[in-house]
Amino acid sequence: MWPAIWQFAARQEELPEPGDTVVYENVGKSWLLVRQDDGSVRAFANVCLHRGRKLRTSSGPAEEFECPFHGFTWATDGSLKRVPCQWDFPHLMQKDMSLPEARVAEWQGFIFINEDGKAPPIEEYLSPLDEHFKRWRLDECYTALWVGKVIHANWKCVSEAFMEAWHSIITHPQLLPFTADANSKYNVWGDHVNLTLTPFGVLSPHLQDQGHDEQFIVDSFARGSGRTAQANEGMQIPEGHTARSYIAELNRQQFVEALGYDGADLSDSEMVDAFTYNVFPNFSPWGGFAPNVVYRWRPWPDHRSALMEVRLLGRKPKDGPMPEAAEMRFLSEDEPWDTVQEWGQLGYVFDQDMENLPYVQEGMEASANGVLELGNYQESRIRHFHQTMDKYLARED
Repeated sequence: MWPAIWQFAARQEELPEPGDTVVYENVGKSWLLVRQDDGSVRAFANVCLHRGRKLRTSSGPAEEFECPFHGFTWATDGSLKRVPCQWDFPHLMQKDMSLPEARVAEWQGFIFINEDGKAPPIEEYLSPLDEHFKRWRLDECYTALWVGKVIHANWKCVSEAFMEAWHSIITHPQLLPFTADANSKYNVWGDHVNLTLTPFGVLSPHLQDQGHDEQFIVDSFARGSGRTAQANEGMQIPEGHTARSYIAELNRQQFVEALGYDGADLSDSEMVDAFTYNVFPNFSPWGGFAPNVVYRWRPWPDHRSALMEVRLLGRKPKDGPMPEAAEMRFLSEDEPWDTVQEWGQLGYVFDQDMENLPYVQEGMEASANGVLELGNYQESRIRHFHQTMDKYLARED
């Protein structure tokens, strides 16, 4: 499957200057994404064509790619530049010794690669995301925070935990006072794109008969949300506002207008709700105008484990330069997500999810009947994900 699809490999702000290089690795393959002199990005196999050593083991600027083993060297455009003891390799002089190359495409600041060269154009693969994201302009954003951790569950198992919202009733009870978990809307388009739209700033349907008022929602949001401009006790709803409209206005002022953009025509939904898209197979960008969450799940060498990455995209000031991208902070086995203070309560939410996943992995392996029963609607994205995967696995090319 992996060679046939478009893989999210990097963000544009990770390699702003010619020669800047990102090492992207997945399922045993290693690629060098390199900014060219003309501003384009190309992707080359990160393998010396002499004896197979990796050319680079880390990202960063490069003037050339010299193999640390024997010194075979390639230019940043992938062409062979230097061969030590060239007299001993006359048989290479008539061969094309350029580094093998993958297709590269860019969308909304995200850089994708396709290994086999047969995937449809990126716009077709991602359809209808162009239409959905054209207002949100994630190419005006940058990686403000990036955290990764190895989870002891298969990458598919981990990603599925982020394809539905109704597990909040048990896994995230602190979210119910301001999250309409079971009222989420689910959509699927084609083979590659689906969406959960979860309303924030309103009560969960599980609590709607308990008589809570709008101020209760705001107070709960201030204590338990990691996606608001202000999160402090004493937030009082002004006259004429609901909890939802008040939170949206705070976000509009800080995340849009304070950066020099006009937020007058931005809806409350775009400022508050979770537009959690999934692009097959392992890329999940959030829509809207609050700081955008981006998930990526990659297989780990042990198939019972996965690397989960979470990025927060901040919007650059309208009249300012693009800030530098944050490097990934890799959490160790004993570091909870909650140790990342920059994202407030989001870390605690991730820890609650991760508490389940190793036991889901163990439970599926121990299953007596080998069957999982999915809900007809609220788990429709999981069904869509596996239907698409089955199509790729059944291909004969």
